[in-house]
Amino acid sequence: MPIHVARLGIGATIALMCLVAFAAQHVAHAQTGVALYAGVGEELVTFGVDVEHATLSRHSSLMLPGFIQEAWTSPSGTFLYVAWSNGGSSYAGSGVEPRGDQHGITAFRVDSRGVLQQQGPPASLRSRPIHITGDGPGRHLLVAYNDPSGVSVHAINADGSVGAEVAQASSIDAGIYAHQVRVLPSNRAVVLVTRGNEPTASSREDPGALKVFHYDGGKLSDEISIAPQNGLGFRSRHLDFHPTRPWVFLTIEAQNRLQVYRRSDVGLEPISLFSASTLADGGGVRSGQTASTVHVHPGGQFVYVGNRGAPTGGLNEIAVFRINEATGEPSLIQNVDTHGFTPRTFALDPSGRLLVVGNQNSVSIRDGASTTRVPANLAVFRIGSDGKLAFVQRYDVAVGQKPLWWMGIVAPR
Repeated sequence: MPIHVARLGIGATIALMCLVAFAAQHVAHAQTGVALYAGVGEELVTFGVDVEHATLSRHSSLMLPGFIQEAWTSPSGTFLYVAWSNGGSSYAGSGVEPRGDQHGITAFRVDSRGVLQQQGPPASLRSRPIHITGDGPGRHLLVAYNDPSGVSVHAINADGSVGAEVAQASSIDAGIYAHQVRVLPSNRAVVLVTRGNEPTASSREDPGALKVFHYDGGKLSDEISIAPQNGLGFRSRHLDFHPTRPWVFLTIEAQNRLQVYRRSDVGLEPISLFSASTLADGGGVRSGQTASTVHVHPGGQFVYVGNRGAPTGGLNEIAVFRINEATGEPSLIQNVDTHGFTPRTFALDPSGRLLVVGNQNSVSIRDGASTTRVPANLAVFRIGSDGKLAFVQRYDVAVGQKPLWWMGIVAPR
């Protein structure tokens, strides 16, 4: 039976108008929403994210010319830049990393539903891109390479496509095994995080370092190196910035530690403020156990670190730290199992209510006489008001032996 507004009283009319307005807002939210992108080998998979119900729904996928390594979203949320390669450890079946011969960046326009449309031709890169980011205004892309260690800067064209590489005035000391590149919030300095390498039976340890550059419109200059103890025992991997305070949180990979540095608009202080173990027992170096990436909560009260165990054992966790609001000191408050193996990447939704872990590897585990296969997966956690994580469910995404190498969450606009 149809409802005729003219026959309703004032209160009922107002109630109906509120209901219509709420429904319109709900539809608008469902259309814009939040999107999650996962790189499984060469396949880039798009998921819709329902933050309220902590669920993922697979929408679509597309193929890139090589394994997806990393991606970055423009400040406007309009474009996604995906770095890929047919070389590197993601292709290594025997432990030897092939160099590959195809490496590039593909730009995608992101619509309000998270659907991707390629924007311009892919840009060719010199070697495997292990990390990619952009500057504050979204006018340049910066790419880190691990072998040989290096960094390059590329213009972003007015239409969002990838432009030409920006020539640098002088040679750059990119250290050994660059693993991440980030632009400071001031947009006046760049940090290239170089990991170095652990010693082997036939080689000495390669030192790690933070390479800090002045940055001006795509140009890098005035390099300085931060390398405690000449970089030995300093397997620096990834860093993230506090949203409002001058603190930088850095993971030290093989040492399983989280360090805090103070930043200015033009660089970092060379001595760390704090250093804390990411393991519940307070341990440091442990065979097969390494820290991965780090993300600060959007509210600035907590910081999260991935702990990775070897496929044959070890801890696969997210370590949760509370940040002292006055000093920046991190205090470990939780270590939670990721319900999978090798949490190489994870991401928080922009509202800070969900954390999704990308468990990289598919692993067979024995349980008595039987064997269970645990696929690479996306594990969803709710974030409580105290910063702690509560597991909700996991979504298996394995495609044969291909790893879940990267995942990220975007709020399309």
